[in-house]
Amino acid sequence: MPVSTTTEPADVRAAQDTFVSTGRLAGSVRRLVAESWRRSRRSGVDPEHPAPRIDVSANDLADLRRATPLTDALPVVRRLLLDTDPQWVAAMTDASGRLLWVEGNAQVRRAVGGVGFVEGAVWSEDCAGTNAPGTALATNREVQVIGTEHWARPVHAFSCAAAPVHDAHGRVLGVLDITGGAVVGSGLAMQLVRATATAVEATVGRITTSTPAGPPAPTLRVLGSQGGTLVLDGTAHRLSGRHAEILLLLAEHPAGLTADEVAVLLSDSELSGVTVRAEVSRLRRVVGPLLSESRPYRLTRAVRTDVDAVREALALGDVAQAVGSYTGPVLPRSSSPGVERVRAAVSDEVRAAVLASRDPRVIVRWAASDEGADDYAAWRALAATSAPGSATQLRAFAQLRRLEHALGPR
Repeated sequence: MPVSTTTEPADVRAAQDTFVSTGRLAGSVRRLVAESWRRSRRSGVDPEHPAPRIDVSANDLADLRRATPLTDALPVVRRLLLDTDPQWVAAMTDASGRLLWVEGNAQVRRAVGGVGFVEGAVWSEDCAGTNAPGTALATNREVQVIGTEHWARPVHAFSCAAAPVHDAHGRVLGVLDITGGAVVGSGLAMQLVRATATAVEATVGRITTSTPAGPPAPTLRVLGSQGGTLVLDGTAHRLSGRHAEILLLLAEHPAGLTADEVAVLLSDSELSGVTVRAEVSRLRRVVGPLLSESRPYRLTRAVRTDVDAVREALALGDVAQAVGSYTGPVLPRSSSPGVERVRAAVSDEVRAAVLASRDPRVIVRWAASDEGADDYAAWRALAATSAPGSATQLRAFAQLRRLEHALGPR
């Protein structure tokens, strides 16, 4: 069945026309699409003439393919998505949004090649605007983009469905996508991509494990609006806000926490030990022996969070990877003091690394985020590092003027 939407393509196109010219959303547009349009506009992507970046040679692309564990899952993708000669192309990106492979229907491949959807091109949102693989990377969630929902108008003839692919530690390896005509806008197409992405993750996990071991390490996703999911023994558990807070705090304190310490970290107001013990008891029903029976409370196995991937990239000096892994603030709806400290620390570390990088490609990705949208220092750095007279620099100057006007005399 088609994706549920109450708006016609012409209405979405009209809403985009208004948004491009005024910055205001008029009409009904899906929230996911509207948020992506805002990021695309802030990034300065030209909706009439997008320019997905192609900055690798054939040899460089071959090296990237050899380096990624996704190579080993290609037979799975071909069998599940391409063996029946469907009316689409299947694509696999790396974590930066670069298209490593584009295969499938020859006619569709020629058509999408005409808009720059080719092997080696980068289709992250800051390069190509709203599109399923780029938006899946930006949100770390499965995404379907239908026709006129694309930011780039030359892409309006196509629909796409994509899902991120993670390794056993929860790190994003890339995105699996199918792109084609109206058939890709169906619910069945999204289900097929979702199932194939799961098979890819299982294949990558089997091949990258060199020796027999126990179940994969538990992973906790806490970044962005989709934060609050625990993957335990291959099963994803959507957690309540309170349970996500407790697991994050215990992951941050591997030596364990007493009930009183948990209470202080969870709330500024007085929270009784009885309340904490009751909440931990409910959490244990979800996670089982992962949470110790004895006190102080501690995790019986190391739990890896998506924050760890950001920290590791920063430690290695790979700011682009850190920004790519940082899909939003830590548990943004939480008001827990302990979570707020983690949230502020991670955000500050990423921002500082971005500003210190002096790399316009990195800075523009930060500026396109909700946190970076009103970051005066980031826009000033982008203006200083962008090519003189480029669309990116002009966009940065315009944003600086808007911020100066909003902030008043400095």
